[in-house]
Amino acid sequence: MFSKGFLLACFAAQVFGASYRQTDSHSGSSFLSAFSYEAIADPTHGRVNYVDAGTASARNLTYASGDRFILRSDYTTKLGSGGAGRNSVRLKSNKQYTTSVMVFNVRHMPQGCGTWPAIWTVGGNWPNQGEIDILEGVNDQGPNQATLHTNAGCTMPASRSQSGNAVQNNCDVAATGNAGCGVQINDSRSYGPAFNNAGGGWLAVERTTSFIKVWFWSRAVSPPSDVANGAANVNTDGWGTPAAYFPSSSCNISQKFGPHNIIINLTFCGDWAGAVYGNSGCPSSCVDYVNNNPSAFSNAYFDFQWIKVYQP
Repeated sequence: MFSKGFLLACFAAQVFGASYRQTDSHSGSSFLSAFSYEAIADPTHGRVNYVDAGTASARNLTYASGDRFILRSDYTTKLGSGGAGRNSVRLKSNKQYTTSVMVFNVRHMPQGCGTWPAIWTVGGNWPNQGEIDILEGVNDQGPNQATLHTNAGCTMPASRSQSGNAVQNNCDVAATGNAGCGVQINDSRSYGPAFNNAGGGWLAVERTTSFIKVWFWSRAVSPPSDVANGAANVNTDGWGTPAAYFPSSSCNISQKFGPHNIIINLTFCGDWAGAVYGNSGCPSSCVDYVNNNPSAFSNAYFDFQWIKVYQP
């Protein structure tokens, strides 16, 4: 027979598993100290030129005002057929995380033909320490897709408790042409113009050794109060069915996912947006459109109210 103390300990562990305290909060100018600029060649082969901090500041591609942090691309320069792509920004958090909850309060996301914006987390030695895509899509073609990318040996059950629709259940990038195991969020307001027209919303990801979950709440609805308020403590048990649920039943999360940095970036064309551009209803070819229509990217920007990170 189990002792009373043992049962209380088990109960406390279950409660604690859904309860987290805020350890990091980024809003306005604090983004500039919490993230570093990655002026690197785009790993996804986009028509983009990721700039450094000095260039981003000088050209107003990132700036902060009050509780507003903007990350955007250039929208004034016509590009030649050769040379660098459109100036844009890729940020990487200075801190790494494992078991945690992250909440992203986003007022506006980049939109436009040829765009490929993303909010994600990733470990070193990709894909061996995994990748979690929280917000991602291309060419204004919603809805948002949450995706895991791993090495071999990580799959998802076909049936699981989520409101979104699975599009692939093998997370192994080698077996899926880098696609991983994605879930389309079952809300048209989760991506692109529809997201922006509703005033944005909140995205959240919970990562434990037992599962990874992603939620989305549009600004047009009422999210849980601890989410909306960026509370000092959150309890994910009150957040309802996740949009995407990735259990560890056939994927050892502790082995497949290492310490992760948060990445925020905007690229153009490349391996995904370029590959499906012809089916998106967008004009011309992707590279020609990005090169020759700078004003089309006046709305290609992120506007963050804040990011909160919670840990046990």
